[in-house]
Amino acid sequence: MPFSSQDPVRVMLCDDSATARAVLARLLEAEPGIKVVHQAADGKQALAALAEARPDVVLLDLEMPVMDGMTALPLILKAAPQAAVIVASALSQRGAEITMQALRAGAADYVPKPRGAAGGAADPAFKAELVAKVKGWARMHRRPAQPAARPAVPPPRALPGMQVRPRIVAIGCSTGGPQALASLVKKLPEMGVPVTIVQHMPAGFTTMLADHLDRLGRLRCAEARDGETLAAGRIYLAPGDRHLLIEAQGQGFVARLSDAAPENFCRPAVDPMLRSLARACGPRLLAVILTGMGQDGLAGCRAVAAAGGQVLAQDEASSVVWGMPGAVAKAGLAQALLPPEQLADRIGAAAGAVAGARA
Repeated sequence: MPFSSQDPVRVMLCDDSATARAVLARLLEAEPGIKVVHQAADGKQALAALAEARPDVVLLDLEMPVMDGMTALPLILKAAPQAAVIVASALSQRGAEITMQALRAGAADYVPKPRGAAGGAADPAFKAELVAKVKGWARMHRRPAQPAARPAVPPPRALPGMQVRPRIVAIGCSTGGPQALASLVKKLPEMGVPVTIVQHMPAGFTTMLADHLDRLGRLRCAEARDGETLAAGRIYLAPGDRHLLIEAQGQGFVARLSDAAPENFCRPAVDPMLRSLARACGPRLLAVILTGMGQDGLAGCRAVAAAGGQVLAQDEASSVVWGMPGAVAKAGLAQALLPPEQLADRIGAAAGAVAGARA
């Protein structure tokens, strides 16, 4: 949702690299509705400036001298509870580990750290992700001054006859997904069906995300491995840079990892997973689309609906970016639009609450 020009998103940058601050400041200041109100070289400087800067969003580097980001994070959250903290993460195994620690400690999200002024400024995907997360998380923390008009969304569709439980639950998400997944997974009950997830994330980060989700709820979670048989009551996360496909094998299902070309500029992408599941499960599939930029998942949900499966989507109010779920909703494919916690209830009811359903 765009912000009024009279009420810009106030952003504080905290990074010991002057080059990184310059890249971020240039990209953000070029975007209408965003104002960089302060730049700090370490956590101590950021804390000292919070009261005057009054940021809506703090972009926080994690590895800095004087006071690093992990030390500063809880102090910033306490001193400026109105601000969303987005951590800047190095694309490395160490970066992935510390990023997940920051998310568990209260950070809202992360962005990959730009690699030099030229690289960061020239990458339109990086700018799109940065701007979407800054505006999206600011919107989540405050109400815009002038809400924009919304295109009409068809009412959730009714699909009579769906009295058998799905054999698989499939979830797709992108921007804002880690926190939405955390909220959903915490509430999922024990279920007699497997869960597959595609979250747009680079390699290494998905390993840490799987470990993060594994700690949260009743269902065990791990990255999917090529050729493994899916077990009931377990969560399988697509590894970074590999598409996750599911094949029927005998009475069960097998995971296949693919190096096929990216779809919707992503690998893993949601559409290939959903297409494969529509073929493997037919009508006994429940697809769930959470927050994210773009339209990945729309074509896959069309295939799910054509096969007679069920589709749920995250509602706009709880989505950091209502691109992916919004596309599904506007196409009239979603049977319900709900926040993650209520989606978990619906998933549990669909996957396990129908007593005597055909197995």
